[in-house]
Amino acid sequence: MKQVFRRLLERPGSVDIRPFTKIVAEAGRREERVKALEELPTPPVNDLAEFCAVVREAARRTLDLRPYDVQLAGTLALLNGHVAEMATGEGKTLAGALAAAGYALQGHRVHVISVNDYLARRDAEWMGPFYEAVGVSVGWIGQTSTREERKAAYRADVAYGSVSEIGFDVLRDRLVTEPGDLVVPEPGVALIDEADSVLVDEARVPLVLAGAAEPGASVPEVAALVRRLVKGYHYEIDDEHRNVYLTPKGIDAVEKMLDGIDLYAEENADKLTEINLALHAHALLVRDVDYIVRDGKVQLINTSRGRVALLQRWPDGLQAAVEAKEALPPSETGRILDSITVQGLINRYPKVCGMTGTAVAVGEQLREFYDLKVAVIPPNEPCVRVDEPDRIYATVTDKERALAEEVAAVHATGRPILIGTLDVAESERLAEVLAADGVDCVVLNAKNDAAEASIIARAGQKGAVTVSTQMAGRGTDIRLGEGVAELGGLYVIGSGRHTSSRLDDQLRGRAGRQGDPGGSVFYVSTEDDLSTKFAPEETPPPPDEDGVVRHKHAQYVVGHAQRVAEGANLEIHRNTWRYTRLLELQRAQVLENREKVLNGDAGAEALAGAAPERYAELRESVGEQILSDVCRQIVLYHLDECWADHLALLADLREGIHLRVLGRQNPLDEFHKEAVRAYANLMDEVARRSVATFEEATITENGVDLAANGLKRPTATWTYLVQENPFGSEWDRVTKRLAGKLRG
Repeated sequence: MKQVFRRLLERPGSVDIRPFTKIVAEAGRREERVKALEELPTPPVNDLAEFCAVVREAARRTLDLRPYDVQLAGTLALLNGHVAEMATGEGKTLAGALAAAGYALQGHRVHVISVNDYLARRDAEWMGPFYEAVGVSVGWIGQTSTREERKAAYRADVAYGSVSEIGFDVLRDRLVTEPGDLVVPEPGVALIDEADSVLVDEARVPLVLAGAAEPGASVPEVAALVRRLVKGYHYEIDDEHRNVYLTPKGIDAVEKMLDGIDLYAEENADKLTEINLALHAHALLVRDVDYIVRDGKVQLINTSRGRVALLQRWPDGLQAAVEAKEALPPSETGRILDSITVQGLINRYPKVCGMTGTAVAVGEQLREFYDLKVAVIPPNEPCVRVDEPDRIYATVTDKERALAEEVAAVHATGRPILIGTLDVAESERLAEVLAADGVDCVVLNAKNDAAEASIIARAGQKGAVTVSTQMAGRGTDIRLGEGVAELGGLYVIGSGRHTSSRLDDQLRGRAGRQGDPGGSVFYVSTEDDLSTKFAPEETPPPPDEDGVVRHKHAQYVVGHAQRVAEGANLEIHRNTWRYTRLLELQRAQVLENREKVLNGDAGAEALAGAAPERYAELRESVGEQILSDVCRQIVLYHLDECWADHLALLADLREGIHLRVLGRQNPLDEFHKEAVRAYANLMDEVARRSVATFEEATITENGVDLAANGLKRPTATWTYLVQENPFGSEWDRVTKRLAGKLRG
């Protein structure tokens, strides 16, 4: 009941910022005194008004940036453990640096977690002079950082890094066998940039560490087979475009092409899986929308950022199917050694805070999953941007034609235009249409995101036309060129609504920064994927003769579809956490035991108790230190092996757990029962295997060669983010197959 009242009383964005504004006002009264100081003192963290006055002056002297009052209010919100909602262009980077310095001066180790390597390095280097002035060391890590560079960065008071790189370092540390090889220190404070993107959007994607990589299996003949199938006759796609399934006619055709086999016979289960995966790759994954092909590789696109999702891939079978579809060699596969969700990673930190331009929209999720509250920081200057109602058209063709005409007309005035598109294919298609109309434009999408900073920086110049995929996390302000304000400022045009209203707001927010004039409008079609996938039951009103749908119900349909999409994404997040929460708890217990073995004598004590005679004999022959090292290596090997076995078992269990519905069982409850049952024997199995190795292995004054005893660790490990199968569970596929047979 308390939780119910709490949820009612504490609405997202309800943090009272008046105490912060009072402190900032007092800091303002001290500004001239501090400015007159020849040498600045260390900012005192026990006097927040003085702290704000000193760090403001330090930023002015080192960065030529005087933090606005609202930036200091944002800093205080962060220091109080909240998520600060600050609009685009309000200076989140500087506010975050001031807060990170404050936490560091309190004695905390701070990780500033961003959405990509570019922002991590840029912000660490940009804010570096400020940190030096206040006596705080700073470092950064990126994908190309060496082990020694990572260690050095993490030793700094404040370390900047992308969420994936920090997560991968945590996973790699979980497999070290020497204490000196550890890279990541004990977690202190996580200060998260683009907090909604990291904590909500990325929380559905597990980070994976794999080993014993080997070439994947190629299935080009299956890819060729499904290309011969006809949509609507051989296969059908469900209304949400998440599942594809063979019709009875399709089953017959496939079985005939495979020399008359029975696809559903037990001995052909692997072939059926190959067919289903190839069909998914063929029918549901679209090149230049879901992925691009670059440098001979399939690279996934992060739809919430419009960038290539570095290191991200689908589960092995689906990845291989897409590669076969594109006639590419299969990428390597490997055994999963460990994994962690972004949510599990962030929850390691005792203190968490963050900043973003769109936090209130996900305030309930931030509170539900992270116990974080949102503090809404007002803009430094009132926003005067004009946001027009959506312009809705009956067809995609009508929409894009009208959009191109609007761009041509506005471009003729010299006003800069930023067009936000939904995917790579659309950005390139619109660019071609504009070029045909004589409008030169610059395209920013997943294929050329390396040039994004320079492209975005020029987008506010007079006459500029920029076509870009999703703008979240671009991290570069669009400043207006000379004479642009008189033309109305930057004009933002969206080529369609996103599946999240936050992404729409982030696009709009590129115009009207710091009180600049600006405008925005979205061009929408009732044929857009948003409406056809998430509101297929809604019949849109008919268009007028010019193709425009003016009936107010059309606005409702678009809004309804977006709310359904947001609800679906929330359920995916909740479901991921339901299935991984128990796994995280089990992993925490295993890691506690592993730490005792790695940094203590737990391994030696366990084996001495289990095989006392063997232990005593070896202690005499090889010495205490050598024997202790041998015991550590043996126990750590089997602990890591048993955990990898446990992960594989749970992955198989989750894949088929939805079939328990047929027995009127709750899949989640059954998964937890099986997971607990499997885990109950894990440590006993570790002990059994360790004792067997200890008694049988050849142990000398040089230690033990585990590989020579058949216990080989991976010669290399590799990391990636596994994009959860977007096509539903095995239960979804079974029900669709049954439905198909019934229709047949």
